[in-house]
Amino acid sequence: MKRHGLLNSHLSKVFADLGHTDTIVVADAGLPVPDGVRKIDLSLKEGVPSFLDVVEVLKEEMVVERVTIAEEMDQNPSVHKGMKEWFGEVDYLSHEALKDHLKQAKAVVRTGEVSPYANCILHAGVTF
Repeated sequence: MKRHGLLNSHLSKVFADLGHTDTIVVADAGLPVPDGVRKIDLSLKEGVPSFLDVVEVLKEEMVVERVTIAEEMDQNPSVHKGMKEWFGEVDYLSHEALKDHLKQAKAVVRTGEVSPYANCILHAGVTF
């Protein structure tokens, strides 16, 4: 058993396999995941785990070069504020365009979040 960090074996495997510019999507409970894209479902019930809880853990495990969120996330002020506090500068695109990017993701991590537009794309960086 691991002593520290992420315990989920599916997520650990995805992170170990990431290369520079690969992407992971953290999604609310309602975001549709395209066929053929790996979905790691962490949802237990409405709100558990929350989007921000999951992002907080993942950002400690992954070298995040940049983050992309939907322009519409400003309609979810607490989630938007959390993302801006953690990552500072973020890239924006429309919610529809964000959904189009799911096809290229290494995995979509589904949370129990049930508030609108709580989705992001984490772009992998490198440690050097």
